[in-house]
Amino acid sequence: MAEQNEKQDKTVGLNIKLVPVDHSDQPVLANFTRLNGAPGMVFVDFGFLEPAALSALSRLARSGGKIPETLNGKLAVRVALGYDTLAALHQQLGQVVAGLRAERDEKAPAKKEVKH
Repeated sequence: MAEQNEKQDKTVGLNIKLVPVDHSDQPVLANFTRLNGAPGMVFVDFGFLEPAALSALSRLARSGGKIPETLNGKLAVRVALGYDTLAALHQQLGQVVAGLRAERDEKAPAKKEVKH
């Protein structure tokens, strides 16, 4: 029997505690995101657009009115991520979205079959 001296990739769980600084533990409300790539990193801008402005813009578009060239919003926070961190965030977001979909599907009423 031959010995196996191959290294195996292992995922190790690590308990990380993030300690807030100043008010960094306070949630920031964002309803808009934008990504900008740069060498070695990606900037993620989280912004806030006034819901009333979005509703007015939607009504304007439906009525055939002239859409403004720009819409002003507020930059809530900008986060710079390295590609490895961005990939980890992508994986985590996928897991959260899948969990939310499963939860929604469990709560949805079952559709009754209609016989023809």
